[in-house]
Amino acid sequence: MYKPGDIVIAQVQFTDTYEVKKRPALVLFEECGNVVVAGITSNLKMKGIPLTKAEGAIKDSVIKLNYIFTISSSMISKVLFHVNKNKKHMIFHELQNRLNDLNK
Repeated sequence: MYKPGDIVIAQVQFTDTYEVKKRPALVLFEECGNVVVAGITSNLKMKGIPLTKAEGAIKDSVIKLNYIFTISSSMISKVLFHVNKNKKHMIFHELQNRLNDLNK
């Protein structure tokens, strides 16, 4: 079972191709074997929540809250680390803001 805030290595399909690669992702929640994740990139020019090496990332990265998808738990090969409470609060606050924007 995966917990919100877990950083995992998972099979991720890219939006511009059918290619699937192992990439880091942030677990938002898990239910019945389905895991909702946000993609992570090392391209620091992209918008998102920063994730640093000091926090446990292999390299400084960005959590892309505009790239959220559902995968099977079987597509996750391992948990790398868990984000701290402050980072988790920042992520979920930003998600809530984006969802609230839908009501405007």
